[in-house]
Amino acid sequence: MTELPVELCPLAPEQNDIVELTRAFAREEIRPRARAVDEADTETPWDLWRAAAKVGITGFMLPEEYGGGGFTDVFTQVLVQEELCVGDLGIGNLLCSNGFFADPVLELGTEEQKRTWLAPLAGPGSPMTSLATTEPGSGSDAASITTSATRTTGGYLLSGQKAWISNAGEAEFYVVFAKTDPAQRSGGVSAFLLRKNTDGMTFGEPMRKMGQRAIVCREVFFDGAFVPEGNRLGNEGQGFRGLMRTFDISRAVLGAAATGVARAAYEYARDYAKTRVQFGKPIIEHQAVAFRLADMRTRVEQARLMTWRAAKRLDAGLDATTEAAMAKLIASETAAYCTWAAVQTLGGWGYSREYPVEQWMRDAKLEEIEEGTSDIMRLLISRSM
Repeated sequence: MTELPVELCPLAPEQNDIVELTRAFAREEIRPRARAVDEADTETPWDLWRAAAKVGITGFMLPEEYGGGGFTDVFTQVLVQEELCVGDLGIGNLLCSNGFFADPVLELGTEEQKRTWLAPLAGPGSPMTSLATTEPGSGSDAASITTSATRTTGGYLLSGQKAWISNAGEAEFYVVFAKTDPAQRSGGVSAFLLRKNTDGMTFGEPMRKMGQRAIVCREVFFDGAFVPEGNRLGNEGQGFRGLMRTFDISRAVLGAAATGVARAAYEYARDYAKTRVQFGKPIIEHQAVAFRLADMRTRVEQARLMTWRAAKRLDAGLDATTEAAMAKLIASETAAYCTWAAVQTLGGWGYSREYPVEQWMRDAKLEEIEEGTSDIMRLLISRSM
């Protein structure tokens, strides 16, 4: 695995330490297990989760006051995400998923809620968490969700259905978005904190997926599930604002994840091309292959820099909705290209499950879909013009 080009953004010693830790974890723990996790299909790799929690990876992004690693800046998060996803995209995204849960809690939660729901995530026994937004009829249009939260004595009753929820059924803690005012769109969305054992909350069977199988997805059903008023995040109707802030951060982080798998594909194809001999010389000396590798390397650098720019804007407190969308768009499509190019470079072996590039190609496709499709990213960018 190559070094990060940090000459434009020199790292502090503690940033270097967390990057080195995650690079080693990806090399020694994640990559050797990646194929078995993919083959297991719908089984959560709890051994990797516990190993990552033990060294602080699952909670590195949480504030120090709640026991976390204190790397709350988005820039460090994208550095870590890229390194983990060089090891394996699905596993890397799984190990940092507590950050997606924590973002709306940090954005909207009270001090008591932060201590109650975030402090348990910081230790070596960290539970898994989940963010529940998507519904069968509501994907990119998050404001159109129909899961309802109806007021009752002391709280709310949740009714409805969520779909494609990462870690559902495995996670202990959930942030669930529901409509407290069905007559409104975004202004009617509120956010709630739930535990796995909530009465009236049940889970479907694991969904069989094309890739990123380390993250088990299920449907979640709510049949009058009671949520105490103290478990509402922010005021009624503030949920959508918290969700959009979460999306800005998560799209930058997913841009780094996509950059990671693109980098893995480039490095693997490059190394293979140096040793594979055809027509009397290594195929890297054939212009067609060399030019393809040049395109891969250039796109990886482009995706990384776009991701870093979005992260730096977020850390500076600037609006970064457009920049995060740009980063996710270019990085996800770079991942799709680079994994395809790696398969192409390996030829028949690339199509074989003897090598990891076919899995990376399957895994990369999700990056063009989750947290807003490439079409939605282009829509967001065009609206800012």
